[in-house]
Amino acid sequence: MTQARISEFVVGLLFGIGLIVSGMTDPGKVLGFLDLAGLWDPSLAFVMGGAVMIGLVAFTVAKKRSATLLGGVLQLPKSTVIDKRLVIGSLLFGAGWGLAGFCPGPALVSLAMGQSKALLFVAAMLAGMKIFTALERRNAKA
Repeated sequence: MTQARISEFVVGLLFGIGLIVSGMTDPGKVLGFLDLAGLWDPSLAFVMGGAVMIGLVAFTVAKKRSATLLGGVLQLPKSTVIDKRLVIGSLLFGAGWGLAGFCPGPALVSLAMGQSKALLFVAAMLAGMKIFTALERRNAKA
């Protein structure tokens, strides 16, 4: 196993454990956070705030580098355009999160933990990805 693969495994494991500890794998907790008009549970706001702060620091450091810590080419997103596709995708993501209480990362962790609720979400997510890919290919040929 290469150093990069070991690094990927450790980071993924740490991320998964963080999702479990923070409660992001519990759809009830997530839906409680999203229920602003009901019994709102603000605890996930601290999780999101911490993630945003870590992200800001990480991107600030990354912008000053040209290579990853393991020596690979560092490729950061360059686009700042907010277009129709981004807005529609964001709305669909938010609707799915609000209806199911899952987003992709926590759903995969929940599925690995044996939560049957996550199976339907992951199946729908994979089907959506397949449909998107098929539409993109069709549009590219047109």
